[in-house]
Amino acid sequence: MTSLPRTLRDKLRQNYSLSTLELIRKQGSRDTTQKFLWRLPDHSLIESVLIPASPALYGEPSDRHTLCVSTQVGCAYGCRFCASGLLGWKRNLRVEEIVDQVLAVEREHAAAHVSRSARPPSRIVSNLVIMGMGEPLANYDNLLKALKILNAPWGLGIGARKITISTSGLAPQIRKLAEEPLQFRLAISLHGATDSVRNKIMPVNRKYPLSELISACEHYQQSRGRLISFEYILIAGVNDSLAQVKPLAALARRLHAKVNLIPYNQVEGLPWERPSEEAQEEFLLALERQKVRATLRREKGRDIDAACGQLRLKTERELDRADAVPDLS
Repeated sequence: MTSLPRTLRDKLRQNYSLSTLELIRKQGSRDTTQKFLWRLPDHSLIESVLIPASPALYGEPSDRHTLCVSTQVGCAYGCRFCASGLLGWKRNLRVEEIVDQVLAVEREHAAAHVSRSARPPSRIVSNLVIMGMGEPLANYDNLLKALKILNAPWGLGIGARKITISTSGLAPQIRKLAEEPLQFRLAISLHGATDSVRNKIMPVNRKYPLSELISACEHYQQSRGRLISFEYILIAGVNDSLAQVKPLAALARRLHAKVNLIPYNQVEGLPWERPSEEAQEEFLLALERQKVRATLRREKGRDIDAACGQLRLKTERELDRADAVPDLS
């Protein structure tokens, strides 16, 4: 914009950018889950996953599509079973990089729709889960700014109650979130109902053990009056023992929480395995006998590396192998 004074242009250049996420890979699953691998302006890679509703299993509206959004490049919290942190933590995503994951998916949807029909497409993203790469509450300020844009009538107008923020257990940030005016939903990535189990697979538990985490959740619940859900990845021989059912049920009843059981998605280079389907069903049944609301997720996108960080890890390793091959031309 050469009509503007150079000093103003320099100031604009220092504080603003005009860039969008670059789509590197897109994978489609048999269940219509879609995984997107984006490249950022600094060439870092992040993921988003678009998940269709499962009306037959969960009673969800059939037109509901939930986008799983990333908040960091990599992750510093080192959950032993997760692919997101295997390449380490690089940086927090900026506000626009969080928002543009939603906009970029909408652009992809619109482009595909226009090729098939002359009618303008309706938006596809109806719900958000902030459960992608990274620990969302470790990027608190940028995340909240992004969600306020996505929620605002002048933004994308996604209702706060259709936005779920997940955390591995950052108790101080949970208390801080309780003071926010918007009615976001909260999900706790629990993955173990005792400190001994969580300590083995989730280093964050050593800093914020279950007693502190549950206390923060109670504060959130009392302040917001909102239900909390527990995400519980079932890992064979680690946390799928029926001995975990009673302590898990006690925590769920204490917070009136719903438990989402998720069979583990195997990650190359990690030793963990998913339990048998029989063991999964047995764990679910035992929870229900404890009068706990629980679902067993017949997870989406297992055939497209849909667990957090898997596609990025796979792509980064492919790029590293390509760089290691000498140029003999």
